[in-house]
Amino acid sequence: MNMPVNHDDFNGLVNASLKTNSRIIAEKFEKRHDNVQRDIRNLIEANPEWGVLNFEEATYVDAQNGQTYHMYELTRDGYSMLVMGFTGKKAMDWKIKFLAAFGAMEERLKRMAVLSGPQLMAAALIEADATMKAQAQQIEAMREDVQAHERLVKADGSINITEAAKNLGMRPKGLFDWLSQNGWIYKRPNSGTWLGYQPKCNQGLLEHKSTTVLRADGSEKITEQVRITAKGLSVLAKLIPPTATLVA
Repeated sequence: MNMPVNHDDFNGLVNASLKTNSRIIAEKFEKRHDNVQRDIRNLIEANPEWGVLNFEEATYVDAQNGQTYHMYELTRDGYSMLVMGFTGKKAMDWKIKFLAAFGAMEERLKRMAVLSGPQLMAAALIEADATMKAQAQQIEAMREDVQAHERLVKADGSINITEAAKNLGMRPKGLFDWLSQNGWIYKRPNSGTWLGYQPKCNQGLLEHKSTTVLRADGSEKITEQVRITAKGLSVLAKLIPPTATLVA
């Protein structure tokens, strides 16, 4: 009685190109690989035109020594012709298993290749729907960012540089240094007061706020402070992150 044919046994016997190879045949039929290759060469020599269509030379790398060796890949017809002369109960069992593996692989490839028009359309619609949903989420996130930016740009008022630094996640000194080095603020000679460059003020990024301070002697002193507008803070949020020194 023959061994039962289990679908799991098909794994590794036949590849997706509907071929097996001389190494697998030698292993399963318990024959020396060189003898199997010899029989294949004899079949090719007997009918070269048919032989080259059903036996293809190939190589493999031995996992134990890393050396490259020669083998053959066989079609179903090539396999059938080769094992025709193999005898014995065990040989018959493997003949059946290999043929069943060829049949199972062929059916699998047919199922993959014969999707109907509606099935293909359904698969395409599912993929398109997933893509559109992902894009919609990205657009919504971008829209929220744009709205937040627009609200910030249109907001009234201004804040001092120390407060702006907190909003940007920086140390105040880091923001003062950046603004000074990048043409936003400056100090007059012999003055400790920061002022904004006029182009930045004209663009609505900076403004100056004058404050009257009462001295101890009763006299008044007018001080001027450069401040960053909401629009300026929005612009800085885009410019500074790559080089900002974040608060620890």
